[in-house]
Amino acid sequence: MMFWYGSGWAWWQAGLMWLAMIAFWALLIWVVSALVSAAIRRPGPPDQGGQRRPDDAHRILDERLARGEISTEEYQRLCEVLDSGAGRSTAGSGSGR
Repeated sequence: MMFWYGSGWAWWQAGLMWLAMIAFWALLIWVVSALVSAAIRRPGPPDQGGQRRPDDAHRILDERLARGEISTEEYQRLCEVLDSGAGRSTAGSGSGR
């Protein structure tokens, strides 16, 4: 038997049970929302054809300049090439041999 001496639960026991249930559901909702927002914020795959988006290329150039891998002149030249679209070919076009 659960209530041996004829007594029921004290009011604080019922209150503690309610607080624990509310804390459990709040924690569960927070974990699910954190997982969903992390999945949404994750960068997506490259565009169709396996090409990266232009903003990715600029970001990579910025990182290479910051690490000192390329000079400022090379950086500016590559940015101009990216902005003009020169040197881009359609996926699968090959060299035309």
